[in-house]
Amino acid sequence: MSTLTSLARALAVERGRAQPLCTVRHLHVSDRPLVVVPLAMAGEANAPLAAMAGDDPRSPALLVVSQPRNRDDRFAFAAELADVIVPYIEGFLGAEEAVPGGPGREPRTRLADAPQLLVPSPAGIAFVRLLGRSTRFRRAEGPYPVPERVPALGRWLTFLAERAEYPGSSLLLAATDALAGHWASGQSPAEDLNLAALAGWIEPPDGLSGWEAAAAAEDPLTWPPAGPATDPTFDNEVLAPLIAAHDQARAAGDIAAMGRVRTRLEQALASQLLPTWRLMWRAVELLRGLPPGGHVGMRWCADKDVFTGYVDYLREGGPPQPRRDTAVAAARRLATLERLLAACSAQRAFDDPLVMAEFRLSGEAMAGPVTAAEPGRQDTSGPRRKLRPHITMETSDPVLLDLGAVLSSPARPRQEARVLSVSAAGAGRTRVVLELAGGMGRGLAAAPGSVPEVGEVVCYATFSDGYQRPPAFPELADTPWTHGGPPPAYVPSDEDAREVWS
Repeated sequence: MSTLTSLARALAVERGRAQPLCTVRHLHVSDRPLVVVPLAMAGEANAPLAAMAGDDPRSPALLVVSQPRNRDDRFAFAAELADVIVPYIEGFLGAEEAVPGGPGREPRTRLADAPQLLVPSPAGIAFVRLLGRSTRFRRAEGPYPVPERVPALGRWLTFLAERAEYPGSSLLLAATDALAGHWASGQSPAEDLNLAALAGWIEPPDGLSGWEAAAAAEDPLTWPPAGPATDPTFDNEVLAPLIAAHDQARAAGDIAAMGRVRTRLEQALASQLLPTWRLMWRAVELLRGLPPGGHVGMRWCADKDVFTGYVDYLREGGPPQPRRDTAVAAARRLATLERLLAACSAQRAFDDPLVMAEFRLSGEAMAGPVTAAEPGRQDTSGPRRKLRPHITMETSDPVLLDLGAVLSSPARPRQEARVLSVSAAGAGRTRVVLELAGGMGRGLAAAPGSVPEVGEVVCYATFSDGYQRPPAFPELADTPWTHGGPPPAYVPSDEDAREVWS
């Protein structure tokens, strides 16, 4: 936890309300997200119990498993969930948009929008991942057949769960992560995983402080757990007797009794899911209340590119995602995650002065007014003259920079600034002289506004969100022997289809 985040949490306790960590929203919120609130049976590995899902807060679909230990009931649930999720995703497969080509690249098209699934917490993302793994290899033919939409659901859930690991992606989001990334509550990060408690800190009811609202949220009768785990008291006193009664009616072949028990089961599970359903849509409203950061649209375009690529892969008949990555695929994935983490961190700071303040405090960035400028200065040391303006700035931030360090500015991201000198300016301030390069036009005269003027407050950071060339990896056929050698081509097998539900 950073210093400023700790301070914000302390202020939240003092003021009785969550404090903002950001001035803008750092994730995309769809105009039509699909909210999914799952429940799983306690003591069983990802055995689904119920779910509430839909893209309209006024008409959720309630899906219930009468006996989570029964395979047929589980896959009937998966088929019902597929009837909600798969049509929602396929609704984005029609409209396309043109994407202009960059240098040396042809223009292309991609899908104009992409789906967005919202779950209450990271445990909900884990549920999606496991459910996808348990269903994507199933088959509509052969032993233990399932409806065709079940493996389709599994492949989409696996795609979304894998994409959720990429920093900056908004295809699958946990509401608690999204809220905690923008507001600091007066409780611990572990307690922030309780959606009702976190929402209580952000928007406490009239007459209550944040900590009082969070304490009230711990009452499972008022605010049942947001899933996928259920409340143990509910399990013992309500759920277990209803499931036992349903089993007895099924064993006796009493269809009427099974229907009555199922109705009571649906009512009981709806009472557990509805409070979280309402909280999820309130979380959407809270996030929409923040203006989007400057790079949010760019990251959503990356999500649309990936979504388009996976749609093309499916249309070409690509097999389900394998259970394990090859050595080369795993290395590429790790390198991509590292690059995206650095880029997303820089983008958040460039979009948001509150986020940048963290880096200013640690000495990785500095801000202050320009006290002198030479916008027309030229470097004549080489065979050709080059425009290299100098500016001098003063800052009260800690400056931990080496001479020659190259910095970047949120206001002029295409321009580099090299540190020429660092000296004391008195009164606890530091004077820094910078040489600028790039982003000023092609001539020997700087374009208007491309060089900071005297009096302008500027910010420079040691990091950048610029393109980073990925490291070179061998082709699949050139996998070294130390990593198992070239792997065989992946073909889904009967062993994959027999994968257990866990």
